[in-house]
Amino acid sequence: MSDPTTSSALATLTELSSAYPDLSSAYYSPLSSLYSKKLWHQLTVSALDFLSDPSTLRLDNNNNNNNESSSSNHLTLFQKVLLPIEKKLNSLSLVRMASLVAFSLPQKDGLAVLQPLMMTSDDKDRFGPAAMLYLTSRFHLLQLSALASSNSDEAASASSTLEDIAASITTSRRTLNQLADTESESAIVHSAHYETAMYYYKAVGPPESYYKEAIQYVAYTNLKEDVSDADRYNLAVDLSLAALTGEGVFNFGEIIASPLLLHALRDTECEYLVTLLECGAHGDVIKFQSTVRQYSEAIAMQPTLASRIESTVQEKITLLALVNMVFERPALERTLHFEDIADRTGVSLDQVEWVIMRALSLHLVEGTMDEVEQTVDVTWVMPRVLNGRQMEELAVRFGEWAGKVGKTRDYVGTCRGIVESVNRDRKRKRERW
Repeated sequence: MSDPTTSSALATLTELSSAYPDLSSAYYSPLSSLYSKKLWHQLTVSALDFLSDPSTLRLDNNNNNNNESSSSNHLTLFQKVLLPIEKKLNSLSLVRMASLVAFSLPQKDGLAVLQPLMMTSDDKDRFGPAAMLYLTSRFHLLQLSALASSNSDEAASASSTLEDIAASITTSRRTLNQLADTESESAIVHSAHYETAMYYYKAVGPPESYYKEAIQYVAYTNLKEDVSDADRYNLAVDLSLAALTGEGVFNFGEIIASPLLLHALRDTECEYLVTLLECGAHGDVIKFQSTVRQYSEAIAMQPTLASRIESTVQEKITLLALVNMVFERPALERTLHFEDIADRTGVSLDQVEWVIMRALSLHLVEGTMDEVEQTVDVTWVMPRVLNGRQMEELAVRFGEWAGKVGKTRDYVGTCRGIVESVNRDRKRKRERW
């Protein structure tokens, strides 16, 4: 005889199957069978697939007045079938399903789904650190989404919520470091954390903090399968703007190395952002200036970029021109003359010293400057993501270096033979005496 929990769950699945016959054979019948056989892992996988498919969502149209919460077949499945057996299911999978249900509902109702699952003082180990971190991140992401659509009358409440989210991000980061190599599904948790942190800094700034979190989100997320075309486009725009305008962001190659992000901007009104990033990555001042002139109207539509294009962004391109100039030279030929730097960076000769000092202070390069001889001897240049052409140039240099090492080895071998021959002759002479 089945227990009340099983009877109730199977009855719910039967009701859902009758209410939505188009989903019966593909979903509800298999779920009922797996539940009856107590195949919990298979049930979890099937339920995740079902809840992940937007085409299976059916909203309950009977709850349309303002006094009732929204409902759906996804919510019913989660609350009446899956949640009662939470201890039999993988904790991370369970909170992922809760998140899918919450984000399929209006924001207020979605928060109501996740709120009861949040950590309480009496139940600290309910889901474990990985699942709890994921759940907290998704809850705060939904809060940020709700704040974005709230009105100005809720400013005080919004400020308090943002403070709570900031504190949670800091706490979660410490937990995240502990999970780095211990959780098989840690990428999912990392992605959730960085997505929340990314949107938090998008709301409060500054752009360099947004860039730092967003680039991590890109690293841990399957952009092709898990992010819609519209969201991918918005991410590409926001990330490009943050890279161009953020203080201390010079490694544009991190974005250029992601073809999905670049593809999202191709043939759009923001395609010029790709060109600007490529100008920065290559240190091409002339092309940057021509692009700014060509797309001046489009740039004016982006207030943050427009306000910094002639200051922060121009300075970045100038400094990156110097960085690329150093990189393109062999390691033993990195004594640069001021005149050459002026030609490459597009600044006047009397501004070259400032450019060098600025690059040294930002730790983009290391070296010594001779103001009398008007040269700078560069001993180190910042590491960065390289494109295909730069990798080919580096490969050529490694080949040249290997050739020099080979010649040195042969020379040392020859000298060793000569020295050994001389020592043998000396030994023979001493033995004769």
